[in-house]
Amino acid sequence: MAKRRGTGEGSIWKEGISWRAAVTLDRKRVTRSFKTQKQALDWIQQVKHQVNQGLTYSATHIMLENFLSEWLNIHKTVLKPKSAERYAQLARDYIFPKIGNLKLKDLRVEVIENFYQNSLQTGVSVRNVRYVHSLLHRSLNDAVRRGLVGFNPAHGARLPRLQQREMEILDEAEIRQFLIAAQGHRHEVLFKLAIQTGMRQGELLGLRWSDLDWQRGTIRVQRQVQRVKGLGLVFMTPKTSAGRRTIQLGEEILQSLRSHHTQQQIVKAFAGKRWVDLDLIFSSNVGTALCSELLLQEFKVLLKKAGVKPIRFHDLRHSFASLALNHGIPPLIVSKVLGHSKPSTTLDIYGHMIPVYQDEVARLMDELVTPIPVKLREKAGIEPQSGQSQVASKCTSIARESKSPR
Repeated sequence: MAKRRGTGEGSIWKEGISWRAAVTLDRKRVTRSFKTQKQALDWIQQVKHQVNQGLTYSATHIMLENFLSEWLNIHKTVLKPKSAERYAQLARDYIFPKIGNLKLKDLRVEVIENFYQNSLQTGVSVRNVRYVHSLLHRSLNDAVRRGLVGFNPAHGARLPRLQQREMEILDEAEIRQFLIAAQGHRHEVLFKLAIQTGMRQGELLGLRWSDLDWQRGTIRVQRQVQRVKGLGLVFMTPKTSAGRRTIQLGEEILQSLRSHHTQQQIVKAFAGKRWVDLDLIFSSNVGTALCSELLLQEFKVLLKKAGVKPIRFHDLRHSFASLALNHGIPPLIVSKVLGHSKPSTTLDIYGHMIPVYQDEVARLMDELVTPIPVKLREKAGIEPQSGQSQVASKCTSIARESKSPR
């Protein structure tokens, strides 16, 4: 039997082991089931609030695929091009085929969690499942704001734990071997700068000569190059304010950059009218941005030539961080060079790569807590007692004092 809550306020009732709640929108009844009575009551209150914000009966019949398609179309103008492309691909490949035909009002936390688990079982990576969650959570927050749903069903959904991929880094000897192999290569300075600064590939390809301060010996990271489907190579700003940073350079790399600039002027003169002046430090033979795929191919050839293990280009960044931390550079400084928002991020990623610090801690604690033998001075006329007899004597004395009248 329904529990009446007054005109327009909805009703709830027990149905088997669950609770059923109902509200009326535009003279049409909308019902939902919940595990507890409190959840049913909360839903009714949320719907009442959304009705005041303009929620209609028709809004409760919107399919997730229709809503998300519209959301992506609207937000592609405010999202970074790469993010917009990535979101569209996630929706098309993972969300629409599995839960796109569900109505927004039928989405629950358990439905979202089951969707994530089923995706994992069918071979979707943990990383992609977490990306899908990011899209759902962000878009459904907007659905709540617009009054299409009373709450965000993706909020609080349990996510699979992301397993940190084991890093492959080059040690000092391997870096020397690689740089020897790269001598005379047209991208020698690019590889050298990657190792000495830990810049990402996109950041290196987006560097302009105007970012380089020859007098101060610094270079500013202000943009990156990314390939976006349908747009080609696109310049965009770093994701965070920490990503926009200034890095101090050594004299040796500055000299390498001067030589590189001279060589680039020769290439520019040879290209003539074909040269596209984008002021890029590392450019193609006609001044345009380098193709990252071709750069990666040449990188792999040099690794093989140097006789070192095959790694990703991004692992040069990890190699820089490992070398810096292992040679005593404070994590705060390393995090600023890498463009991390806080040192804890750097330590979360690279903390296990600093064994020298643990050795120092072990030696220090050994020195601090090792007991030093001390010969106690004996009071005149009193025989030394064992530890046990001293405690017994003290307890007897206290007992006598407690019994004596005051």
